[in-house]
Amino acid sequence: QVQLVESGGGSVQAGGSLRLSCAASTYTASVNCVGWFRQAPGREREGVTAITTSLGFTYYSDSVRGRFAISRDNIKRTVYLQMNSLNAEDNAMYYCAIALGARCSSTRRGWSSAGSYNYWGQGTKVTVAS
Repeated sequence: QVQLVESGGGSVQAGGSLRLSCAASTYTASVNCVGWFRQAPGREREGVTAITTSLGFTYYSDSVRGRFAISRDNIKRTVYLQMNSLNAEDNAMYYCAIALGARCSSTRRGWSSAGSYNYWGQGTKVTVAS
């Protein structure tokens, strides 16, 4: 069992920045894929970005590439999501998830598919005021 705890959400003006954190209770495998997803009211959950924790390889959706950056601290078992140039389209609940024992490039349904992940956090809300 792995617990994931997100933090760092809040309210920000359009054009501003936030940094989210996802802390894992443990890594039961040396290679994992940690992804960030978001879900706005009335919309499907969207894969935003992911990182293979052991190698640092990163993946981004087109909607955030160039504005968001994912990184990790394996000592702390924490993955970060730096979000810059936020706009109204980024309003959502943000979730982190982990695919144990898998590289993001080889998850069974792709890194951006929720079905590829074993455990999820409770989410943190991001509100962008225009």
